[in-house]
Amino acid sequence: MARFDRLRPVPSLGLALGAALLASCGSKDCPPAPAPAPGTGAATSQVAGTGAAKPAGAPTVAEAQAFMDDVEKRLLAQWISQYRIDWINNTHITDDTDALAAEASEKSMEVLTTAIKDSVRFKELQGMSPELARKFHLLRAAATLPSPGDDKARKELAELAVKLNSTYGKGKYCSDKLKAWAPEGAKAGEACLAVGDLTNVLKDPKASWDQLVEAFEGWRTISIPMRADYARFVELGNQGAKELGFADVGAVWKSRYDMATDALEADIERMWQQVKPLYDQLHCYVRGKMQDAWGKDKVPDGQPIPAHLFGNMWSQQWAEIYPKVEPFPGQPSLDVTAGMKKKGLDPVAMTKIAEGFFVSLGMPPLPESFWTKSQITKPRDRDVVCHASAWSLDYKDDLRIKMCTEVNEDDLVTLHHELGHNYYQRAYNQQPLLFQDGANDGFHEAIGDTIALSITPEYLVKQGILASATRNDKADINILMQRALDKVAFLPFGLMIDKWRWDVFAGKITPEQYNEAWWALVRQYQGLTPPSPRDEQFFDPGAKFHVPGNTPYLRYFLAHIYQFQFHRALCKAAGHTGPLHTCSIYGSKEAGAKFEAMLKMGISKPWPEAMAAVTGETAGDASALLEYFAPLQKWLEEQNQGKQCGW
Repeated sequence: MARFDRLRPVPSLGLALGAALLASCGSKDCPPAPAPAPGTGAATSQVAGTGAAKPAGAPTVAEAQAFMDDVEKRLLAQWISQYRIDWINNTHITDDTDALAAEASEKSMEVLTTAIKDSVRFKELQGMSPELARKFHLLRAAATLPSPGDDKARKELAELAVKLNSTYGKGKYCSDKLKAWAPEGAKAGEACLAVGDLTNVLKDPKASWDQLVEAFEGWRTISIPMRADYARFVELGNQGAKELGFADVGAVWKSRYDMATDALEADIERMWQQVKPLYDQLHCYVRGKMQDAWGKDKVPDGQPIPAHLFGNMWSQQWAEIYPKVEPFPGQPSLDVTAGMKKKGLDPVAMTKIAEGFFVSLGMPPLPESFWTKSQITKPRDRDVVCHASAWSLDYKDDLRIKMCTEVNEDDLVTLHHELGHNYYQRAYNQQPLLFQDGANDGFHEAIGDTIALSITPEYLVKQGILASATRNDKADINILMQRALDKVAFLPFGLMIDKWRWDVFAGKITPEQYNEAWWALVRQYQGLTPPSPRDEQFFDPGAKFHVPGNTPYLRYFLAHIYQFQFHRALCKAAGHTGPLHTCSIYGSKEAGAKFEAMLKMGISKPWPEAMAAVTGETAGDASALLEYFAPLQKWLEEQNQGKQCGW
């Protein structure tokens, strides 16, 4: 099923390094409503782009509007320039493209940082329209990676950002013992495997325990050189955050959710506690099946499960172990990958199917340039970042995806997800620049995942991928188990990544504790453990793309809650009756119109208003997720009776 480790580095206002612009309050106890945020500034300022000194004094609303118009114009030009360079760098990694990307990133940092600091002149101004006030509010929280004002430090930070990203993209582990999974043409003793190749080892049911361990730990050798660079990266980012009036980079990230920081953290914990009982039941059942497969000596009762057994490099989704945990073997199989191959689908045809879903909702086809400019498959002749992502290079119609698509169910779902980003980008492209983003970053991730929930057996039959969609109670439990191994298994992982980084940015986790703290959170939230001890010679967080890529991760946790809320509301609009997990909105113009109306809002309004436009609700709520998986949760509780659950 779908991967949820995707990066959307370009389409959001998140600038050069992938930020999503969300409302900022800049302090722990500030009000949730959009309002000018605290900042720092000198007695004189410059009008962005003019270089002319502007005396301090009482500014006017007209001056504020002129300032903002100029800022949006300059940012648009700079971001488009940078994104074109970033596209080249991501699709053709060389020392030269790394250097060009670093220069462009540094320039974007400079333009944005200057604009944010100059905006402080207007922070006490009264009488601005709500729209203009919100733009100032968003501008002040725009930088996912706030840069220092010092030219030398800013240049160093930009170079570190590109270096970390490229180190990940070029990462390979060489081992003749794993040669069977190496790319074609590998020579004896020179079998070097990228993350996709090593993941194929983890997916292979014929791989031995030792081979699984080597693949899992081998990938984590690529991040060891990142450790010192990442510590310096954090130091410089925090320096930039402090110059903008924030405690650290994590405080910038947490300030974007139209609510006070302490309220945000409490709200996240509330949602996690809603879903934790379901996760605990899934974990307990899966551990029992892993014991059947590997023995209790390797998977003991009452202990975390070894993390290398899930067919996923980060154990963030467990779909690959479905054959080991299938509730009712012999029920109608949903071997979607086999159906795709039998139909003769290739990556472009898969992308056309995903596009067709959005068109069935009444949305227009993608522009022709999408098909000529996207990277849909992996080039054979160069290093690229295969991490799936969706791009809008001009904030209008130059929409693209970057994937290394393979013909399998996982990538079919990923394509629906990525096109969700593209359709969101196009829906809000009539908004002013600073309003061109998701209502919050969880919204952007949830859109395509909402569509993916409609990839039901009935939908796959309509696409000619499955021959039939026979349903009964046992078959439905099988289907829900497949979904839970993706959706439910992901939830604690989606939460712990930023919990680690927030504490790193805040100095609660020092560089000497990076690995220890990482695995402590994996154990606490996921109930997993590494196959062998991982001390501080390693930097295992760097083996997860979003850490060296500096992409906030809370968005993915939120998306896993929001998508079920959206799905329930859209199914109601489509007139669906019956259990929520059987609904597909494919072909419903009514659901499509409701969905697109919210997409067009972008981030022009606080996210609770966008949520209400689709669901009628103004808060994240996991009740829809629990409704969706209710039959499975009841079944799991029955299977786990008498077992020693927990860890």
